[in-house]
Amino acid sequence: MIHALKTEPLFFEATAAGVKEFEVRKNDRPFVPGDFVALNEWDGKRYTGRCVLQKIIYILEDPQYCKDGYVILGLEPCKISARSDNRERPFPFDGRIPVYER
Repeated sequence: MIHALKTEPLFFEATAAGVKEFEVRKNDRPFVPGDFVALNEWDGKRYTGRCVLQKIIYILEDPQYCKDGYVILGLEPCKISARSDNRERPFPFDGRIPVYER
């Protein structure tokens, strides 16, 4: 499952730079390790068109560490590839987290 989520520019930039590898979120969706989050940059008025796709690899929901009703999602960047003629062609990867723009 892919969860489309809004994220503010400051947090988006940290995620896109590979510095922030987690999300603190309301536990209002059926988050499961192996699911994906599409973090869509939101400037408070509109979507900017920038997005990063991350895989949920860990979920912390222990009340000793998380505010009631919240979870911390451990994330890892996704590698995106294209399919052509039934063969997978990976997009060039330079070690940076891919940011997708409209």
